[in-house]
Amino acid sequence: MCQLVSRGAICAVGLVAIVGLGLTAKVAAQSHAPMPDFAGGQAGWIATSNDFIAPAEGPRPVTFDPAYPYVPNNPRRQATFRIADLSNPNLQPWARTRMKASNDAVLAGKIAFTPRSSCRPAGVPAFMLFIVEPIFLVQSPREVLMIYSGDQQVRHIYLDVPHSAAPKPSWYGESVGRYEGGALVIDTVALSERTFVDNYRTPHTDKLHVTERWSLAEDGKMLEAAFTVDDPGTFLAPWSGSQRYRRVQERMGEQVCAENNKALFDYNIPFADKPDF
Repeated sequence: MCQLVSRGAICAVGLVAIVGLGLTAKVAAQSHAPMPDFAGGQAGWIATSNDFIAPAEGPRPVTFDPAYPYVPNNPRRQATFRIADLSNPNLQPWARTRMKASNDAVLAGKIAFTPRSSCRPAGVPAFMLFIVEPIFLVQSPREVLMIYSGDQQVRHIYLDVPHSAAPKPSWYGESVGRYEGGALVIDTVALSERTFVDNYRTPHTDKLHVTERWSLAEDGKMLEAAFTVDDPGTFLAPWSGSQRYRRVQERMGEQVCAENNKALFDYNIPFADKPDF
């Protein structure tokens, strides 16, 4: 039982997780394809890379400008903000122009935007760049939930159904999925243009289409997510990347990202001066 109203949502998530775990066998029985158990033993998954892992060949994700190397939080080196490498040959001219303006603003002293520091939804595939706190996957016969425990960001993946005829753009778009070859395959469209595809503030258009393949590796100790981004309005060709997660055994905690985070710096965190109800 929850004694605090503010914990009600977490209690509900916990209940969903328990129900989801109980449905694993039922899902497997109903599915025609092998279903990996992403939630067994109350498993959570922590991302291992600050940025997307580039493929061995083909178009690559945007990374940092070599003249301004990205340094994450590190006790031995001064951390830096991300400055995008505009020499990436896959960018359309308009995107490069917009990213240059963002780079210039950061180099002039502005705080660089990332969804996590600004307490905003990340979109897809940038959801994979939420680090430090684990994500939890809840599996049921009709839907998979991906929940990032830092601020309880939630993705909904609807199983074995087609896309809507005209889905309305949203922070995480419309994701449909299926199990195939022991992996969860996800197809996402209708992503809001308010999101970026990465932490380097790379924009996208309403043509953005992301496919993902999530699968277990190393005897279930790791979770691998490979993806392809296709947006002819922003990129000259589709590009790919991946993220790896390490398995952890822990419960989901409650966190409100926007609480008291304006004390030191202004990270463009959403603020409401009156209730929305």
